[in-house]
Amino acid sequence: MSWTINKISNSGTRPILIEGLPGVGNVGKIAVEYLIDSLNAKKVFEMKSNEFPHYVFVNEENMIEMPSIDVYSAKINRKNILLLSGDIQPTSERSCHEFCNKVLETFEKSKGKEIISLGGIALQEAPADPSLYFTATSKEMLKKYSAGAIPKKSLHEFIGPIIGVTGLLPGLAGKRKIPAVTILAETFESPGYIGFNEAKKIIKHLNKKLDLKLKDKDIDKELESAIIRPKARKKFKSKKEIKESEAPELIIEDNKEDNLNYIG
Repeated sequence: MSWTINKISNSGTRPILIEGLPGVGNVGKIAVEYLIDSLNAKKVFEMKSNEFPHYVFVNEENMIEMPSIDVYSAKINRKNILLLSGDIQPTSERSCHEFCNKVLETFEKSKGKEIISLGGIALQEAPADPSLYFTATSKEMLKKYSAGAIPKKSLHEFIGPIIGVTGLLPGLAGKRKIPAVTILAETFESPGYIGFNEAKKIIKHLNKKLDLKLKDKDIDKELESAIIRPKARKKFKSKKEIKESEAPELIIEDNKEDNLNYIG
């Protein structure tokens, strides 16, 4: 099954792509949805595939909405920021590879500069002060985005493979010589948990690294009050009703505690 892209737009400026799809705590999705609103981003293309799952959403007006994955564009401080968000992740290993390669093909045509993928590392308790962790396709990218953040321990000490778009997109980007980094925030492993506090930590970090001109007090106010787009917030909640097999998480194994944890 193939993925197609509609409404391709090229701004002429080398873009930075930030990815945040559903996963544990929906940390990456919340962060990207917030940036879409706060940066007044405009949709530049949408992804279509018959690999999409076989369900629909019902919005606040009781109207049916199909699952979607879209890319938005915002220009801020002479940067072109592309923001990839959606309601689902690809539902199989093959479709995940096809999806990521299609995104990367389009990104290369736009002469993309670098890619940032976002996700969460699930803990058995909700973290009061979540740490950020980083992995990248080069030491330069790792240093560039991890500087200023002090994690509690080294990432490779307690995670296994990063499964899904959050891991595969930067991994395949590296094969194409596209600089890429993954930023992961500690979050809670419960399927119904919504990681607003964790997303806030990521947003503030990106705000500094990319000079997005967002005010910390506005980020605090809006996320502490859970003021996210109503459509997106409803879909965060609806994830509790979606079978785990249809909304794949990114799984890691904690060898020290002999437990399964999640990344996504």
